Amino acid sequence: MNSSTSLKVRLPVLVLVFEVVMIILFSLFVTYDDNANARLQNNETNPMENSLYRDYPYFADVQVMIFVGFGCLLAFFRFYGFSGMIFNFLTATFAIQWAIVIQGFFQFYYDGKIHLGVVNLLNAEFACAVVLISFGAVIGKTSPVQLLVMALLEIPMFSVVEWAVLKYIRINDAGGSILIHLFACYFGLGVTFVLYRPSLNKGHSKEITSYQSDILSVMGTLFLWVFWPSFNSALTLKGDDQHRAVLHTFIGLTSSTITAFALSAVFNKRGKLTMADIQNVTLAGGVTVGATVDMMISPVAAYVLGIMGCTACFFGYRYLTPFMARRMRIQDQCGIHNLHGLTGLISSTAGICAILLATEETYGPSMYQIFSHRAPPAGDPKLLELQKLIPGLKPGLGRTAQEQALYQVAAIFATIAASAVGGLLTGMVIKLPFMASPSDKDCFDDDLFFDVPSDFDSGHQALISYDEKLQMSSIDTKEVSKSV
Repeated sequence: MNSSTSLKVRLPVLVLVFEVVMIILFSLFVTYDDNANARLQNNETNPMENSLYRDYPYFADVQVMIFVGFGCLLAFFRFYGFSGMIFNFLTATFAIQWAIVIQGFFQFYYDGKIHLGVVNLLNAEFACAVVLISFGAVIGKTSPVQLLVMALLEIPMFSVVEWAVLKYIRINDAGGSILIHLFACYFGLGVTFVLYRPSLNKGHSKEITSYQSDILSVMGTLFLWVFWPSFNSALTLKGDDQHRAVLHTFIGLTSSTITAFALSAVFNKRGKLTMADIQNVTLAGGVTVGATVDMMISPVAAYVLGIMGCTACFFGYRYLTPFMARRMRIQDQCGIHNLHGLTGLISSTAGICAILLATEETYGPSMYQIFSHRAPPAGDPKLLELQKLIPGLKPGLGRTAQEQALYQVAAIFATIAASAVGGLLTGMVIKLPFMASPSDKDCFDDDLFFDVPSDFDSGHQALISYDEKLQMSSIDTKEVSKSV
């Protein structure tokens, strides 16, 4: 192994420093929340009312998406299966620990402590998903050291943007179309813009899939597909809001899936299905319904949004990704701009339309729970009337539908701008020489960072021999042309 990419010192030192910092932060600031604190339990406490039983099922589902769904999905390259899955595993565990602390200071900090419960873990997993989506843009051309540093920087940037948007702009984004998908997408594109490698635009001999890697990747797709309703509904209001979120997500996923199969067959020259379409485009509906997932948009709207997201995603992979690589210096390895960027923009636009069309006739008094910023402010007589119908309704900001729509637009632009700038800055940091970045020749290759089994070498050596023959053939052709 080249000393410039050796992990022998870099990775252990980075992990050791991080763990020391985490031990200090946990010892100083982290304690149990009320539902996990034994001192607050007594003979009147009903164990079944503990928040664990409300939050843990969603935490478990998102856990499967993070570690199994993303992990398998990212193992689609023939010679990069170890790296795709294991770097996902490493980055996810690192990001979740870091997010527990960083998000804790913004969302769960009071009385001088971060109060830890399962809901903290759930929020940290959403922050982790942001990092893993961004990882998709640079897969194959980054080292584990670079990915950990990217997570180290992205989590605080995401937490600040999330806090600022929710506290000051105040938007509706139950499924995370703006704060998760758009942020992750444009952060990742910012990073990959800085890490641009001109030689990769011509293709790479190891940037290929195999029968086994495609099967493993589509398994990841299936795990994400099955658990996506939990992802979209986990943080919505309990009751009918959460019920609608599950329904809309499932409907959107089903419509995007069958549309993906149809488009794949139509645009394949031989009329066959392409695995890359099945692995990615089928998931578009889950993102596209995100911003409206808890609203009364109607089932048919969720179905149409799934079709729209799938179509945009499909043509994005086919035409936009190659264009961005050739003309804009943005090499989006997994096409995150299609699955998360384009669909996130469609979803955000649909959310604005749903806000403008929302009326009390459609929603009843619960409109002021779903669109909490439209609820009357404290002291307004209408608030007292609504609180008789909906006990526990909190005062809002008294915004009109048009005002709330404008705040949604502001949040979209602010999120994209902040994430893109953050991605550019992060790219500059992880491009530094000591980050163990692989050479162009070693991209998409497990052999660089792993002890690989013997059967890996046989396929690997066959590919190298084939490459050498191609290079020799190219040299011979050039010499012949020169002599002529």
